[in-house]
Amino acid sequence: MTLTEQHQENLQQLCRQHHVRSLAAFGSVLRQDFKQSSDIDLIVDIDDADPLSYADTYFALKFALEQLFSRSIDLLEEKELRNPCLRQRINATKVLIYG
Repeated sequence: MTLTEQHQENLQQLCRQHHVRSLAAFGSVLRQDFKQSSDIDLIVDIDDADPLSYADTYFALKFALEQLFSRSIDLLEEKELRNPCLRQRINATKVLIYG
């Protein structure tokens, strides 16, 4: 059972609470080299058009995820991922958690 599977119910609740369209994991959390000191790489798409409330929602979600997993979360925003090489690399390996 993966780390995200262990927390699936709580993840679903957090995503609904923070207006998440989709949440996906990528990076070491999906590989054999994931260890206790590793951070968790996630990419999120939040359904909020207002810039002020978007920022509040983003940081509240990041904090809640760090509390849930008891580790650092690297939370990328889907809409801000402009580097085509990075986008392609993430899309090739990401696993959808919610959405």
